[in-house]
Amino acid sequence: MLTDEQISELRSHFPILREKTYLYNCSQGALCDAVEAGMQKYAASWRTSAAPWDEWMETYEALRGAFARFINAQPEEVAIITSASAGINPIANALEFDGRNKVVMSEYEFPTMGQIWLAQRPRGAEIHFLDGVNNTVPTECYERAVDKKTRIVPLTHVSFVNGFRSDVPAIAKIAHAQGALLFLDGYQDCGTRPIDVKALDVDFFVTGTLKYLLGPPGLGFLYVRRELIETLTPAMTSWMAQRDPFTFNTKCLDPSPDARRFEGGSPPIPNIYLARPAIDLLAGIGMDNVAAQIERLTGAFLKGVRDLRIDCKTPSSSVGPLVVLRAKDAAAVLAKLAARGIAVSTRRDGVRFSFHVYNTLEDVNIALTALEDTLDFMVRS
Repeated sequence: MLTDEQISELRSHFPILREKTYLYNCSQGALCDAVEAGMQKYAASWRTSAAPWDEWMETYEALRGAFARFINAQPEEVAIITSASAGINPIANALEFDGRNKVVMSEYEFPTMGQIWLAQRPRGAEIHFLDGVNNTVPTECYERAVDKKTRIVPLTHVSFVNGFRSDVPAIAKIAHAQGALLFLDGYQDCGTRPIDVKALDVDFFVTGTLKYLLGPPGLGFLYVRRELIETLTPAMTSWMAQRDPFTFNTKCLDPSPDARRFEGGSPPIPNIYLARPAIDLLAGIGMDNVAAQIERLTGAFLKGVRDLRIDCKTPSSSVGPLVVLRAKDAAAVLAKLAARGIAVSTRRDGVRFSFHVYNTLEDVNIALTALEDTLDFMVRS
């Protein structure tokens, strides 16, 4: 557990925290001075290097290795992508929907996941959505739905709608027992606690840097289990997805034997320079410490919400990072909180409060005090 002094020192590296109570992490992480320095480093490399692409490709591969270590994978299992969509699409495109054509997912997936698999219906995919039960999707729902016709189970680690956390190992076991694959979307959680894709036993994992990984938009990562990589050849490809892209052989299609085969086009070099210091920062803090601080704040906030009798979509046992409160008028609540310097976000009828390692119990108390003045706009329990 981090001390208050350590958190105070950490907060000094995030300028926005001097001005706002920043609980907007589920939409965009706060900007750290180390990440800002990455912008300058990129500009300097472009301005001063006689052959910037040589330097940039080294940085690109170094980031691949850093993220692979972050999730306990091998670098050859990681593709660097520009968005979650850019990671999900080549996998969906490479799968066959013949004898196994069923795709099973919950209604709480992010729209990207649902829409990409729905787009596979002309290729034979049959999409089966699981209904939520009191803002959860019990594991038993997957036991009933996943069968021998199931090709893949897309699964959100933490739902953007309500903060519900899926039991990933249990659902992976259910999928694999039926011969199906599991695709984990970690965008709403990666950066808040240790993650080990091998221990979770997932086949695919996708995330992006702009939320809890404290990086920029326009950059993400796709993990593909090593044994699967060369069994999947997407029809969508690029020069950087080839075994040796710098041969520049227009007449040769030779996909990389590693996860680069799922990448699209030239790497987003500026974003790579910004993302690396953010990942290094989190790794230096220690992901166990990050998780402990978030759990502490989430617990305190949930208790305060119960005391205020505000209806909460997030299970009371949640360890974070996202807590979603039900509002009669979410836009009005957002405006009232913003007027008090509190940054949150809304989705549907939910007001979303999301905590990161640099948040404090004072932030929790400020948010709860502000909510007392918005009770007329909230749904009460």
